[in-house]
Amino acid sequence: MAEYVCYCFTHTAEDIVADVRIHGRSTIMAQIMAESKAGNCNCKTNNPKGC
Repeated sequence: MAEYVCYCFTHTAEDIVADVRIHGRSTIMAQIMAESKAGNCNCKTNNPKGC
């Protein structure tokens, strides 16, 4: 099983690589950053390694 880069939105490194191939940039990272700024992530709880 692939390890998540983002446990809140369940994205893997492979997801990000595929996203860059498709869009020429990472729209996933932009989404994660926007959701985080909006307070919609919970890394401290979701990520087993902590924030």
